[in-house]
Amino acid sequence: MIIGISIALILASGLMILLVLLHKGKGGGLSDMFGGGFSSNFGGSSVVERNLDRLTIITGTVWFVCIIALGLLMKP
Repeated sequence: MIIGISIALILASGLMILLVLLHKGKGGGLSDMFGGGFSSNFGGSSVVERNLDRLTIITGTVWFVCIIALGLLMKP
């Protein structure tokens, strides 16, 4: 059980890093390199940003639940 939650935590952490880097930044940066041109070509970045926000919130919730579950399972 602990190994499965640990693997889910590692995957959620990696996905969270990727999703945060894909968000549109004020100055561009990595968001322009990965997703900036993609979102502007497909009819308005607001829909893409909204979906990216939702996916980031869901991933953050999974990450938080994994942290809490590991804390409760590893408690002596």
